[in-house]
Amino acid sequence: MNYNQNKRIMQINEQTLIIGIDIAKEKHVARAQDFRGIEYGKTLNFTNDNKGFIELYNWLKNLCAEHGKNNVIVGMEPTGHYWFCLAKFLRHNGIKVAIVNPMHVKKSKELDDNSPTKNDSKDAKVIAQLVKDGRFAEPNIPQGIYADLRTAMDFRDILIKELNSVKARIARWLDIYFPEFEDIFSSWEGKAALLTLRHLSTPSKIVETNIEDILKLWKIEVKRAVGVKRAELLVEKAQISIGVTEGLEMAEYELQYLLDKYDKEI
Repeated sequence: MNYNQNKRIMQINEQTLIIGIDIAKEKHVARAQDFRGIEYGKTLNFTNDNKGFIELYNWLKNLCAEHGKNNVIVGMEPTGHYWFCLAKFLRHNGIKVAIVNPMHVKKSKELDDNSPTKNDSKDAKVIAQLVKDGRFAEPNIPQGIYADLRTAMDFRDILIKELNSVKARIARWLDIYFPEFEDIFSSWEGKAALLTLRHLSTPSKIVETNIEDILKLWKIEVKRAVGVKRAELLVEKAQISIGVTEGLEMAEYELQYLLDKYDKEI
């Protein structure tokens, strides 16, 4: 047991009502106990909405009055995102929120009945026990501009993941339908390469296009001159490409779809 755990245990005393809540999308389950592990009241099933939150608040306040408690700490697992709104509600009403490690919950369940099987009511009790033993942390819930910054960072991470996913799918597409493409362009993200993929997406289309038209295409966006030798190399590689030639109509549609997503993400 470390110093931080001792500090957390010291926050819980005879006046503390400990609530363990198993979080779900539509309904949560709550159980209450004291610092010795003695349970209070019946298990509460409440909905994940304002009505349910008020029901929880009234329930725990009644238990405090009935058992002479003046301090409440509510523990829950930080799994998914369904706990955010409940934590906000509790914080707003001056109730301390604690989060427990899901792995600790899973391991501790076996102590009661030698079974790690998922059970909402049992999980709520285990969470309360972990809080009692000081095995919890206080979540950092930012407010004001810091909340905006947290949201912006999360959104940025999502955008980066989506962009990387699109890039990987385009690279896969080239490996299947035009694997020689990287012999011509060092990166498919260059202006000339993207113009080629947009307008001459398959080797068969490239073979049907003359060198002059390819050069004119590249000049649409590329300021510096793109050499004739590269255009000739493009046609040469297209002629001997080992890429798949079946299902090209839908393959081209897929590529254009991916390129549109790529343009929106960058």
